[in-house]
Amino acid sequence: MPKPLSIAPKAPGKRRVRGSRTGRPVMVLLDLFGRRWSLRILWELRQQPMTSRALRTACEEASPTVLHARLSELRDAGFIELIPASGYGLTELGRELLETLLPLHRFAERWGRRGTS
Repeated sequence: MPKPLSIAPKAPGKRRVRGSRTGRPVMVLLDLFGRRWSLRILWELRQQPMTSRALRTACEEASPTVLHARLSELRDAGFIELIPASGYGLTELGRELLETLLPLHRFAERWGRRGTS
């Protein structure tokens, strides 16, 4: 089970989220998702686990260094896990997160179509 997230340096028993300063959970979450490729990785894993090579192909422009950093951050946050012989996949928490984001996705699809009819 992942340790709780913290923005405080050296908080005992907690992992620090780089870049977060407020300490409010929603801000920590938004800071994590604001990092390049974080949401794309989660989105690509929505249907099935993928190897890091397959994820790099799906995230065409992501450098291996950045992709590895995001995978580590998302694992530390408890949203993805490394599944032996399958690659990276969503955890139960990651699946819950994507269910939470689906209404935003549907809204974005409608918003993207505005003015095209």
